[in-house]
Amino acid sequence: MAEKADAPLDDLMMAMDVVDTLRHDEQLVARELGAEDRDERMIARLREIYASQGIEVPDHILQAGVEGLKEDRFVYAPPAAGFMRLLARVYVSRLTWSRWLAGAVLACVILAAGWQFLVVAPRERAAAALQVELTRDIPEALTSLSGRIAGLGPEEPALEEARRLASAGRTAAEDGKVEAARKAVADLRALASELAAVYEVRIVSRPGTPTGVTRIPEVNPNAKNYYLVVEAVGPDGKVVERTIKSEEDGKEKTVTIWAQRVPASTFDKVRKDKERDGIVQDNLLGTKVRGKLGVDWKDAVEQGAITTW
Repeated sequence: MAEKADAPLDDLMMAMDVVDTLRHDEQLVARELGAEDRDERMIARLREIYASQGIEVPDHILQAGVEGLKEDRFVYAPPAAGFMRLLARVYVSRLTWSRWLAGAVLACVILAAGWQFLVVAPRERAAAALQVELTRDIPEALTSLSGRIAGLGPEEPALEEARRLASAGRTAAEDGKVEAARKAVADLRALASELAAVYEVRIVSRPGTPTGVTRIPEVNPNAKNYYLVVEAVGPDGKVVERTIKSEEDGKEKTVTIWAQRVPASTFDKVRKDKERDGIVQDNLLGTKVRGKLGVDWKDAVEQGAITTW
C-alpha cells in the first residue's frame, strides 16, 4: 500500500525534473517544437539524456513532462498586482516594517513627552506663576510698602508720590503689564528705603583723600565749580552707600564717597578750617532724618555732585 501511495508523488517529481531538463535545454525545445513530430522527438531526446545518466524514466513520465512544458505547468506564476497581493506582501514583510513602525511610534512618544515636560509644562507653570504674581504678590507688596511709608510720617510730597506709585502699580497689574507693575513695586520700595534712611553727611578729612576738588567746565573755561568730598555716616558710625548721579556724565553710581557741589563761600570756609591744623573740625555738612527725602544742609550747597575726580 505504501508503494502505491508514493508512486503518484514520485511520478510528479520526475515529471517536474523532465520539464526542468527541457527548460535548460533551450536549443532542444526551440528545435523540436518546430517539427511536426515534436512530441515523439522530444521524448526520444529525453530518453537519450536520462539513459546517458543511467536513469530509466518510463515513457508516460516523459510524456507528462512534455505536456507540462507545453501547458506551463510546474512554473511559478506570480499573482497579478492588486489589493490582495499588496496585503500579502505587507503580511510577509511584517517583521521588517513593524520594527520601523515601532521605532517611529516610540520616537513620536518621546518627542511628545519631551515637548510636554520641557516646553508645555514649564510654560504653563510660568503662566500660572505670573498670574499669581499679578493678582496676589504685587498687590500685596504695594499695600505693604504703602503702609510702611505711611508709618514713617513722611512729608506730603513724599506721601503723594507713594500714592501715585501704588496706584500705577495696581493698574498695571490689573492690565497684565507685569514689567510696569514690577517697576512700580521697585520704585515704591526705593522710596520707602530712602524715607527710612538716617545719616549725616560729613566732610572727609583723612590722609590720602582730598577734602575738596575744583572743576573748570568745558562749556565755560572762565568758570570754576567747587566740590566738597563727603560721605554718609549712619547712627552706628558705619558709612552708608548712596546712589549718586554725576552731573558730569549723567550716570548714577552707588558709592560710599562722593563730591557735593557747594558755593565758593562754603568751599573757602572748609579750606580755612583745614588750614589751621590739617583737620576739618566742623565736618558736618548736612543731616538726613527719617521721613524726609532730602538732606537738611547745615551750610549752603548747590545742586549737583560728581563720583570721580
